This record gives sequence, structure tokens and C-alpha cells, in this order.
Amino acid sequence: MKTVYITGCDRGLGLALAGTFVDEGFKVFAGSYIPDWPELKELKNTAGKQLYILPLDVTSDVSVQHAAEEIKRISPRLDVLINNAGIYTDQDGDAFEGFDFDAIRRMHETNTLGPLRVSQSVLPLLMRGDNKLLVNISSEAGSITDCKREKEYGYTMSKAALNMQSVVLQNQLKRFGIKVLAIHPGYVRSYMLGRFNTEATVEAADSARGIVQQLFQQALLDGPIFIDYQGQRLDW
Repeated sequence: MKTVYITGCDRGLGLALAGTFVDEGFKVFAGSYIPDWPELKELKNTAGKQLYILPLDVTSDVSVQHAAEEIKRISPRLDVLINNAGIYTDQDGDAFEGFDFDAIRRMHETNTLGPLRVSQSVLPLLMRGDNKLLVNISSEAGSITDCKREKEYGYTMSKAALNMQSVVLQNQLKRFGIKVLAIHPGYVRSYMLGRFNTEATVEAADSARGIVQQLFQQALLDGPIFIDYQGQRLDW
């Protein structure tokens, strides 16, 4: 049975990705940060031993290592890693009003350093996998070429840095057959804003199915890295 490790699975896109991979027959390791949120436990009730829920705070070295050790205890390899956990704060200020540097740091710690921390923790397992896919859930907000925003400094910079991280990882890991992708999931109806975003245009289930479809296609080591959930190449 193939294996996938997904961070940030309590709700929204992460939950949808976990459910989609269960349906595809994968053994799913699901990182959980909000233990009181019920939906992941409900998925566990139907998925049974196909789904393992792991307590995970991607900003904590200790938490990330504990999760990695638990995966190693259960499986000798990992086929796919999806760094999905992320936060968004739109009240981080601007050049005239001043900045909330604490909010900006939190976004970088979660959105940029979190994926790097998790990726390193399971790299030996990924190298022994069949698919060898390392996926960072990025955003069109990380595109420097297409940026039209006048605020949202913390989020946009954290995703641009995640994109650079993806390129550097690909440069280093392609010799081992690992393909790195940075995927924009679309404007997903989720809790990314801290509340459910009813203005978004893409259902989490549709985004998850699109992402999984892209992963099941042949991922060329020298192929595009920054794409959207429908496979369209995005500008850096």
C-alpha cells in the first residue's frame, strides 16, 4: 500500500486531501493541530487503519520529530509528502500604518519554515518511496511576476519564500529521484482566514481531486515546479 503524509488535515484542503488519498487506497498519515475539531476523527471512523492521525505543530522541532518517528515506526517508506499546513493574517499592516512584525513572523514560521522542517524530518523515508513526491501547497500570492497586492506583506512573502525553497530542494534532491512541486490550490472555500470563507470560488474537494490528479501524472524531474491544481504552469 502506498503512503502519503499530509500536514494540516483538521479541516479545509488538508481534510479533503486526506479523504481523497484514502479513496485512492493510500495509507494516510494526517497531521492534526486542532484536536477538538471533529471532522478528521469522523474520517478516521470510516477509513480505519488506512488513516493515522498524528499530533503536529509544524513550528515545533519536537512535534515534527515526534510525528516523523511515529511514521517510521509504522512504515519503512513514504511515497508522497504534502506540506499543506498554513496560516493567513491580513492584518499585518502596511508601509504607512506600520507593520505587525509578530504576525509576519508567525506566517513565515508556519508557511515557510514549517514545510522545510517537515520535509527534512521524513527525507530518508521519501528517498525509499516509489513515487518520491515532495509537494508544498503554495499560492499564486507567492508569484512576484503576477503580484498586484498592495498589502498582505507577510503572507505573500512567506509563499514567495516557499517557492524559492521548492526550487532549491528540487536542485538538491533530483539526483535522488525526488520530484518537488509547489502547487497553488485555487481560491479554496476553507478556514484559512480563521473563519469559513464563503467568498472563495473553489470547493476544497475539487481542489484536492485536482491536486491528486496532477500527482498521479508522470512528474518529470526537470518539469515545471510551480503549477496550479489544474496543472497550469504559473509564473515565478
